[in-house]
Amino acid sequence: MIDFIRNFPFFSIILSLCCAVTTFVLPKKPARILSLSLFGVCMALSGATLLRNLYTGEGFVYRMGHFDAPFGNEIAAGLLEPACALLFGTVLFCSVLAGKERLLTDIAPGKERFYYIMADLAHVALLALCYTNDIFTGYVFVEICTLSSAGLLMIRGTGKSLAAATRYMIFSLIGSGLFLLGVIFLYGITGHLLFPQLHETVAEIHAAGTYAVPLLISAALMTGGLAVKSGLFPFHFWMPDTYGTATPSSSGILSGVISKAYIFLLLKVIYRVLGTDVYFATGAQNILYLFGVCGIVIGSLSAIRQTRLSRMVAYSSAAQIGYIYMGIGLGSAAGITASFFQIFAHALTKPLLFLSGAKLRAASGGSDAFRDLRGAAHRDRGAGLAFAVGSLSMIGLPIFAGFIPKLLFALAAMDSYGKAIPTLVVLAVSTILNVIYFLHTVITIYLPVNTQPQLSRRRPDAAFLVGALLLVVINVAIGMHSQPITSLIEQGLSLFAD
Repeated sequence: MIDFIRNFPFFSIILSLCCAVTTFVLPKKPARILSLSLFGVCMALSGATLLRNLYTGEGFVYRMGHFDAPFGNEIAAGLLEPACALLFGTVLFCSVLAGKERLLTDIAPGKERFYYIMADLAHVALLALCYTNDIFTGYVFVEICTLSSAGLLMIRGTGKSLAAATRYMIFSLIGSGLFLLGVIFLYGITGHLLFPQLHETVAEIHAAGTYAVPLLISAALMTGGLAVKSGLFPFHFWMPDTYGTATPSSSGILSGVISKAYIFLLLKVIYRVLGTDVYFATGAQNILYLFGVCGIVIGSLSAIRQTRLSRMVAYSSAAQIGYIYMGIGLGSAAGITASFFQIFAHALTKPLLFLSGAKLRAASGGSDAFRDLRGAAHRDRGAGLAFAVGSLSMIGLPIFAGFIPKLLFALAAMDSYGKAIPTLVVLAVSTILNVIYFLHTVITIYLPVNTQPQLSRRRPDAAFLVGALLLVVINVAIGMHSQPITSLIEQGLSLFAD
């Protein structure tokens, strides 16, 4: 049975592809049921793969077709790969389920199944980015992820959503082009595409001191491309319009998992392709650190200036992405462990904010301006509670998942020469800024109920409550029992580097 589980990552990718094709011919309700069932089954497969590798203490490589490179392809699974696949599937499931009501109103009749096709394709790409052991395959699924993400954005069909999708596509294609150029440079000097052979050849080239400039250019291009696609400062200005105009499920998916998949691929490049010694010798981590710190501060300051809930939450995403890159920029295993925990915490929290924020807007006459949100939590109690939990997690209150990465960043900074004080100062400042805009919002939605007759209490949405409750429970569980997750990340990084 343990050996049979090695097939599960491949099964989950193929199953997602088959469901995307099948969904095309189904009506909206069966299409939704099929997609949710797909996410659930793939979550189970990813969970079984994770448990198998925890039990054996080692990862595995699955050779598709049993052909050697360059004709064959490989899937690799340690601990971080199935853990991220499980995380991504969970967020997709909760986002689609909790946003069902808005999907019915935001998407024109007859086009609902196209949304689920795009969600299934996004799921395929996310799984492939988690498990691929081939850098060109990674690029192919980066493009599939880009196209499906644009589809999730423009499906709403409004002028603003189409403009936002176009802007998103432009930035994404710039990032994809840079990443592809980096892959071409790397292939030109190594002649390999599979991660193990790339890692071995790059180490030999670095030790010999040859091709130093092409190797530096390749690392810079791949890093820059994935940074653009994930929304690192100063390439984050597409976020407010993109997240603010999309249907809530799409905002949750894009902010929760799509951007994280690109960062996960970057970490695979750092660990499994270039090697940490080679990558950090280029000094790229210092640039990522600077941009990450700037993203934290500027994203938070921009969020404070907003007068609408959706744009405030969108700008806060830029700040949270900055935390991840700041941790990578610390250039240590402790910093990257903190970044991975931030990926988990943010992926579980941000969809909760977008989904509950949309419900609060609906309970406020369709307006998400702060002046109109007064008392919204009383009109939709489930959404109010979900938004409060997400906000407290973003602030970093103990017992919630968002507290742990801030603690880990602080501990990692203490061992980072020259970056300890700036990191601690930025953590303190960003926490204060988070308190200002998130706590202000929570207080606003819980102020005395607006007495306007048209703003009556809304009927509970069972699908939203189930999806939001699942995200809340996982968030609190990780916040209260963080040590197993931290140990999983540390053990996974050791397998990552093998």
